[in-house]
Amino acid sequence: MSFQGTRINPRKFDKSQVPFYLILIPLAILMLLPILFIFNNAFKPQSELFAFPPKFFVRNPTFNNFRELKSISAMSSIPFSRYLINSILATTLGVIITVVITALSAYALAKLKFAGKQILFEINTIALMFVSSAVGITRYLVIAKLGLVDSFWALILPSVAMPVSMFLLKQFIEQVPNELIEAAKIDGASEMQVLFHIVRPIILPAIATVAIMAFQIFWNDAASSVTYINNESKRTFAFYLNSITSQANVVAGQGMAAASSLILFLPNLIFFIFSQSKVMDTMAHAGIK
Repeated sequence: MSFQGTRINPRKFDKSQVPFYLILIPLAILMLLPILFIFNNAFKPQSELFAFPPKFFVRNPTFNNFRELKSISAMSSIPFSRYLINSILATTLGVIITVVITALSAYALAKLKFAGKQILFEINTIALMFVSSAVGITRYLVIAKLGLVDSFWALILPSVAMPVSMFLLKQFIEQVPNELIEAAKIDGASEMQVLFHIVRPIILPAIATVAIMAFQIFWNDAASSVTYINNESKRTFAFYLNSITSQANVVAGQGMAAASSLILFLPNLIFFIFSQSKVMDTMAHAGIK
């Protein structure tokens, strides 16, 4: 395919972009199908949820799944809002701590010189091969030794170390010219000032990506509430929705599970939309001037 004559970012539609639309529009529709399925499934009545062959789109939308979820929530000894507040606090703190720790460690591995630097990076690379369930026992032993079992920090600390995020930020920071950093140091800037005032604006796309991944991990985390928390009032919203849908009978539970899946998914979608727009804007306008 020849791209000669293609105009880059025209102000209005240009016929040279037709080949791109022919490829991107079908791909976009394909990517939207899972999102449409989650929305449709949440509003399906019981008859459509168990219909065979299954239907993708809802025929007779209903709010019964949400009403059943609300009625069971009303019978809980702990208010629905308590779980929601726990998740909001854990997710907010988790995202902030993850971004800060990841940025500091990535900057050190990318631009500083110290003994054992390569070994530490190799350890982080090896950690990419392990899924969270593979280190579940080790994480529990660490949390127990620190005396954090049944504490709020047990919902945050096990997930703040993200090897993928550190690897991503390190690759971005390595692209920052050393001359720019040296010039800032000559002007009297410290390492922290270089990181937050020189490097941070340049790597904002990667930081936004790390924030998106961290948000999804913390918001959807129900396992930490099961593993580390005994006090019901300290557990998260994801755990709460999973528990009430699993306790219901098989038939009613399917409708509530579909509704709870949508409730859990919406914050992820909203956060992604806002963060993604910032990523695209930063990638389009950021640069070294």
